[in-house]
Amino acid sequence: MEKAKFQIGDLLPIGITLVVLGIGLAFGLQVVGDVQDDMTPDSAEYNATADTITGSAKLPSKLPIIVTVIVAAVLIGILVRYLMVR
Repeated sequence: MEKAKFQIGDLLPIGITLVVLGIGLAFGLQVVGDVQDDMTPDSAEYNATADTITGSAKLPSKLPIIVTVIVAAVLIGILVRYLMVR
């Protein structure tokens, strides 16, 4: 049986990934908003960019829940490891 090791330093890549994801989504929404400003309001392209903004904005609104689940999983993992060692 192989034992799995976990260190707090392993969380750094997860944190960096979440930060990069948030920044990328924010800039992506800004770019799509700028593109929409160049469209005429009665065109299909304008509607497509509006739908893109609506769809893309849903993921950043879920980031707090995603982070909460990750933190809870890490804490549960630490507690389980601590209790198993004792």
